[in-house]
Amino acid sequence: MDPRDAVVRTKAAIGRLGGGFMLSREVKALCERHGLGGREMYFRGRCGVLGEVDADVVVAAVVFFHAGHVRESWEGGRKLPAEEAAALYASACHDWGRRRLAGLRDADRLSELLAVVADRSDPFCAPLFAGWRAMPRPDGGPALTAHLLHVVRELRGALHAVAVVTCGVGPLDATLVGGDGVGAPVSYDSTAGFARFLGWPGPYPEPSPEAAERRARAEELTDDLLARAFSVLGPAELAELTGLLGEASQVALTR
Repeated sequence: MDPRDAVVRTKAAIGRLGGGFMLSREVKALCERHGLGGREMYFRGRCGVLGEVDADVVVAAVVFFHAGHVRESWEGGRKLPAEEAAALYASACHDWGRRRLAGLRDADRLSELLAVVADRSDPFCAPLFAGWRAMPRPDGGPALTAHLLHVVRELRGALHAVAVVTCGVGPLDATLVGGDGVGAPVSYDSTAGFARFLGWPGPYPEPSPEAAERRARAEELTDDLLARAFSVLGPAELAELTGLLGEASQVALTR
């Protein structure tokens, strides 16, 4: 299997599994324990790896969310320090993995393959990926698998943002013409629903045919860019990674 084929075949699994913990009972418990709203915990936890930064730094990193929504959520959660929030969010990710991926027989092998991709990838233009890659990792098993799935998901997300900007598509248009939810932790029936999830207020404009063409090119470019990261694995390893991610998706669905 070649790297680009592996990227295309695994993108949905990485998107769903890497972000699966974000709307989980584990994160909900964190919100209740610390008195934060869901989005406050999301931004403080996910973006806490950036440090106690100005809200515009977070806007720059997350790209596709409405800027006002990001600022409000980041500032609203400041009572929870960024470093602590990131550590708590990581622990929720690990607990989610222990619960949802407990039946995955080859979790350690999947973690090993994901770690090779993550640790040998270039962090340029990928601040959240770099931050999460530097976070302490659990010892092994499904917890480590969940952690590394999130790290690789952050890598794809960053490269996708680069591709969208390169192709000249705005974040709202990119969502409305291509918001199929591949990178979202849950599915959405419409692009408008995905836009609402990202905090964009309606009503939404009708994207132009040119925007749709540019967004399609951006998806192709994303796959090209991530294929470079996947190229550190050989053909047999890529096939193994693809198969294990398929198994992980099936295990997660049953729990």
